Amino acid sequence: MKAQNRRAFLKTAAAVGTAAAGLSTSTAKAGPKNILAPDRMGVLVDTTVCVGCRNCEWACKTAHGLPAEPLETYSDRSVFNEMRRPNEAALTVVNEYVNPKNRDLPFNVKVQCMHCDHPACVSACIVGAFTKEENGSVIWDTDKCIGCRYCMAACPFQIPAFEYLKPLDPQIRKCDFCIERTAKGQLPACVEICPVEALTYGPREELVQLARQRLKTYPDRYVNRIYGEYEVGGTSWMYMAGTEFADLQFPKLGPTPAPGVSEAIQHGIFAYFIPPVALYAILGAIMWMTKNSKEEGL
Repeated sequence: MKAQNRRAFLKTAAAVGTAAAGLSTSTAKAGPKNILAPDRMGVLVDTTVCVGCRNCEWACKTAHGLPAEPLETYSDRSVFNEMRRPNEAALTVVNEYVNPKNRDLPFNVKVQCMHCDHPACVSACIVGAFTKEENGSVIWDTDKCIGCRYCMAACPFQIPAFEYLKPLDPQIRKCDFCIERTAKGQLPACVEICPVEALTYGPREELVQLARQRLKTYPDRYVNRIYGEYEVGGTSWMYMAGTEFADLQFPKLGPTPAPGVSEAIQHGIFAYFIPPVALYAILGAIMWMTKNSKEEGL
């Protein structure tokens, strides 16, 4: 009688598994939007101009509804005693580095999401929460996000942050290129507030031409490189510097887009994705068989 019940159970489990597995892999896989428009926008950051006022940090927090101290407190330069990274409470930060040519004039570098042309976070996200928008922004849908944090592992710049301290509804946070502001024709908050115009916002191709012209006009001021022009296939945020980028803690990256790695991992995992219903049916069958095998052996 037990053997007959076992066969009946396995038959039912198999039917459930087959029905659940009948969901096509196209249903299980994410289908993110990744638009690479020729007129996408970007920002050119001139680190030789930045004075480290950190007004951009305050403006970013204010624009995104994050807790911010009064603007005047951001003149405190003691924060530069250690290197900082963007996190869930600060979507952009400024760091300070020694200028080997003039220690009295340090280099200051603003750090935020680079908004890659071929974002690793977009391809790594298994639910399609991340998208590359037509205007160049890389944004995400918190309603789709399941908190897997694959985007954090995939990002070559280590930017996405997770709200670990929020027990209820923790979310991924990062710079969204002020997409709500730019959609209204406004500048990104950090660009608008910069008092020395270290940040230039505009079409990416025009920014590349602007940077090349500066390199040609002031060869003694800059290293002959535009960081972000080619790194990981290109980024919307690009940098100019008066010293080697490695001295400013920029990661050494080649021109190959990062999604090549993350997509291979994702596709390898999910090409034959087993939906949870099918998985539970299989596990239930194994547990049932194990339990009854022990009973029969008694």
